Amino acid sequence: MSTVTTATNATTTHRSARSVARRTAWLAGALFWSAFAVLEAVNHGWLAGTLALTFFVLPDLTFLVALDDAPRMAKGQLPPCAVPYYNALHRALVPLALLVAYTVQPFFAWAPLFAALCGWMAHISYDRAFGYGLRTKEGFQRG
Repeated sequence: MSTVTTATNATTTHRSARSVARRTAWLAGALFWSAFAVLEAVNHGWLAGTLALTFFVLPDLTFLVALDDAPRMAKGQLPPCAVPYYNALHRALVPLALLVAYTVQPFFAWAPLFAALCGWMAHISYDRAFGYGLRTKEGFQRG
């Protein structure tokens, strides 16, 4: 019995250490993207700052898609019809791919766009650092 308990505790400790390391890395990324968005806003004016702030807040406004269904949902549950929008705006690959395109394509060379993408990446990174991820089809946080 004690061998099984010890193995279970070791597995739990290992998972916990990985989770803390992963969340710490996301927090470092969030601070980086926040600093970059602020730098772009300072260097390129109010439009860049406004877009960075807008894109920082925008992903969490997806709940407005299903405002009518909100009272019927369980605590912490997002209405299922809003889940595809929420998940689409909380995938790091989308703004990251756009940031890469920004660096290699001249038609993307507009500083306020870069600030907006940095704000979006900062939002996603803060969410992951604080333990919020994508949602299941039913609207609950994925485990």
